[in-house]
Formats: sequence, structure tokens, C-alpha cells
Amino acid sequence: MLDLRGRKQYADRAFRSSAASAAALVLLILGLIAITITRRSMPVFREMGLRFFTTTRWAPADSLFGALPFVWGTAFTALIALAIAVPISLGMALFMTQVAPPAVKKPMVYMMDLLAGVPSVVFGLWGVLVLSQYFDLGRSFLTAGIILAIMVIPIITSLSREVIETTPPGDKEGALALGATRWEMIGAAVIPHSAGGLVGAVMLGLGRAMGETIAAALVIGSALGQITLRPLAAGNSMPAVIANEWGEADDLHKSALIALAVTLFVITIVVNLLATGIVQRSMKRGQGL
Repeated sequence: MLDLRGRKQYADRAFRSSAASAAALVLLILGLIAITITRRSMPVFREMGLRFFTTTRWAPADSLFGALPFVWGTAFTALIALAIAVPISLGMALFMTQVAPPAVKKPMVYMMDLLAGVPSVVFGLWGVLVLSQYFDLGRSFLTAGIILAIMVIPIITSLSREVIETTPPGDKEGALALGATRWEMIGAAVIPHSAGGLVGAVMLGLGRAMGETIAAALVIGSALGQITLRPLAAGNSMPAVIANEWGEADDLHKSALIALAVTLFVITIVVNLLATGIVQRSMKRGQGL
């Protein structure tokens, strides 16, 4: 008996050590990536300083690099994507958890998983061939936003569904027992309980939309220096300009593109950390911790 207990304790220690080593390896790789790209981006920061983030002109031939239009394009397309994706995703999550019978819910969950696994280039080509031509949207912020919305809907839907399912059954049954309709029960019990987790799911979708490269590069239009609120105008984003210009860039130009990658890296990490914190806090509150 003691020998068996000792082996179990040894197995537990080995598992903890393996898990800790894997987590440390991930952090080490992330740190090395951050150090490498930051070091490679320093030439353009020495050349331009903070003007890199405030200048609107991007002219590699003149050694002038302004990231502001690309930061704007990344944020604008991501916001368009969220404006489209959030209502659809939350509606689907509520339908799957509160209305749909198991025979309907299961295929919908499978469909979301399959949609999440479709390569981004497929969505980008569909946007070029269908949205740009047959719907007269052209290659624009709006086209990129629609494509990004389709890509983040599975993420927001799946996370929202998991958060909504943590609502205590007693809260929902209590609301129904007091005479509330199903919609009133959702508004009184489900949404307040799940609010923090839903915000976290939306923010994770935002991080995914901001980091998309190939699909955005195919449909956004690749216009330089374009800062506008017109959705049908052509533009550019940080991932798209990196993908489009890397092959022809010289040393300083590559440093500027890497600086864009550093900027996107920092923004994405911050968004994901905030989203993870909100989701975890919501989960703990739902468990009464």
C-alpha cells in the first residue's frame, strides 16, 4: 500500500514538473520572440523615434515610415468585424444554450468547430471573388471587416456558449417560476451572470481580428496613407502591409515592417491578457469564489 502511494506521489510530482516545464517553455519562446523582433526593429526607431507612430506618410524610397494609417486600418477593420460578429455570435450562443433542442444544438456546435478550422486564405479568396465583384464592395475596409467577422464568429460563439452554460440552473428556474418569459429570464438571469465572460469572449475575438494577415491582405485594398471613416474606401492594416512588402524590402524598410509587427504583438498581447482576466474573474464569480 505504501509503495503504491509512493508511486502515485512520484507520478503527481512528475506531472507537475512536466506541466511547469511546458508553461515555462512557452513563456521562454514568447520572450525570445519579443526580444528578437524588438531588436530588429530598433534601426527605424533610431531613425524616426516616436514619429513612427504619428506620421501618416509611408515612403520607403525616401526612408520615411509612418505607421499611423496601418494602426488605424487594423483598428477600423477589427471594429467593423466586431460590429457584425458580436450580435450574430451572441444570438447563436443564446439560441444553442437556451432554445435549441439537442438534435439541433449538436450540429451547430460541430459547424462552429469546422468553420474555425477553415484556412484564412479561403475566406480571403471568397471575399475577392464574391464580395468584391458581385456585391460591388470592392477591396475596402468593409470587405475586410466582413471577412474578419466570418472568421471570428466561431471564436466568440464558442466562448460565449461556454460562459452562458455556467449560469446556475436555479437562477433560471427561479426566474421562470416567478412568471418571467424565456426572454425575460435571459435578461434577468443569464446575461447578468455571463456579462464578464461575454466581454472577454468579444475581446478575444478582437485580438483574432487584429492579427489576421492573409485574408485582410487580399481584400483590404492596400492603399497607403489612408485614414478615413468611409467603410468602402481602400486601406491597409499592419498585418497586410507586412505580408505585401516584406519580399521587396531593404534593411531599414524591413526594420519598419518589424516595428509594425512589434506594435501589433504588444496590442494583441494586451487585448488577450485583458480578455483572459475578464473571463477568469467572471468564472470565479459564477462559482461564488
